[in-house]
Amino acid sequence: MQSFMDSLAEQILWVNDKYWYIVIALLVIAGVYFSARTFLVQVRFLPDMLRTITEKPGGHDADHGVSAFRAFTVSAASRVGTGNVAGVALAISIGGPGAVFWMWLLALMGGATAFVESSLAQLYKVRGKEGFVGGPAYYIKNGLRQPWLAAVFAVVITVTYGFVFNAVQSNSISDSVQANVGGSPTVAIITGAVIALLTGVVIFGGIRRLSSVTNVIVPVMATAYIVLALVVVFINITEVPAMIALIVGHALGFEQITGAAFGAALMQGMRRGLFSNEAGMGSVPNAAATASVSHPVKQGLTQSLGVYFDTIIVCSATAFIILLSNPSFGTDEVAGIALTQSALQEQVGAWAGPFLTTVIFFLAWSSILGNYYYGQANIEFLAGEAKARPWVLSYRVLVMLCVFGGALGSVSLIWNMADLFMGLMATINLIAIIPLGGLAVKLLQDYSRQRAAGQDPVFRASSLPEAKGVTIWRDGETTAMTQVPVRD
Repeated sequence: MQSFMDSLAEQILWVNDKYWYIVIALLVIAGVYFSARTFLVQVRFLPDMLRTITEKPGGHDADHGVSAFRAFTVSAASRVGTGNVAGVALAISIGGPGAVFWMWLLALMGGATAFVESSLAQLYKVRGKEGFVGGPAYYIKNGLRQPWLAAVFAVVITVTYGFVFNAVQSNSISDSVQANVGGSPTVAIITGAVIALLTGVVIFGGIRRLSSVTNVIVPVMATAYIVLALVVVFINITEVPAMIALIVGHALGFEQITGAAFGAALMQGMRRGLFSNEAGMGSVPNAAATASVSHPVKQGLTQSLGVYFDTIIVCSATAFIILLSNPSFGTDEVAGIALTQSALQEQVGAWAGPFLTTVIFFLAWSSILGNYYYGQANIEFLAGEAKARPWVLSYRVLVMLCVFGGALGSVSLIWNMADLFMGLMATINLIAIIPLGGLAVKLLQDYSRQRAAGQDPVFRASSLPEAKGVTIWRDGETTAMTQVPVRD
């Protein structure tokens, strides 16, 4: 069985090494294009990002959705997870320190892409039984007018997030637990069973219960991890300038470390960066659409901030912990969470091992919850909410099985599958949002005009008549029109 998994991992890796040149090209094209069209919205509107994240639900049917902050935490639950800890370690172990630079660059460009896709998700959201729903499947169908492509995307994201990415999360939890108590099939089985059971308890509760859980877990765990990383940086403060020089020098090919060349740094940085911050992949818009805001741009800005939080802060925390511990770089051995764990223990002591296991458990588990929601939302898109219940129930069972199986799987196979599927997702989504991006630019112009006039921006569909297929935001709607009961 092990030889079969190793062989399959190598075959998928071969495909990824070719296909990802296309994905990277699309990511760069989209990031540069949207940055230029919006005049660097991801930089100019940073104060607005910080303000909008704390706003209470507003706009049409404010009671029908969740707050901007809750929508942010659902998306952050998916973003902040093993990609920030195990994924960064994996990138450095294969691509060297330069991979970190390419993560940063992708985050800077991706901020504009995240703004566009989340603004579009808000523009094309629809009312569901439990709140607003939306995402790429909706703006591909109603905005791009390509229902077949919308259906393909809905299937791909369901498989990617519900099954493959959730296997990645549970795999990293299992890897971390075994690094502390010793690796064995029994430990992996017990770990997988516990994660699957806890996941089942929450995912049978709906988006409100999901957002209430992630609303607490993500900020607390991420803050604890960042604080520990700052302690490591403070301990090694004199080494920080040399570390930054190492990252930049290796990224630009000025120096190579044990065989990790420029191409490896670029490829690993881009892959792990996309897995972590998800900008352009088409996942976060599913969470962005659930928010009740007075203007679509507000949620676009909120999710753009999420890219920075994920990559510039949390991923950098992991990178600094590893690089300041001076491990070997660019080896052929795939090193994930164990590399971060050993580096942290070297810096602050043996207690950091159990601590990191606790942090990665909660971050990865919250990612499983966020990932689950993306799949459910798209199953309901495919089947229709009225007929989706039996499909959703089956999906929940399969999610729990994949969570269990991921704890037992090979690290290489699980991550290579994740690379392949997220590449497919990103390709479809980027092909859709590039032609639709002009609508997001005009939304930003409408928002900016109102802000310049000292107003709290409110969007009406009549302000953007060229946007076809929009079902919310009609003139004359009030929050009293629809009072839909929400299941807790």
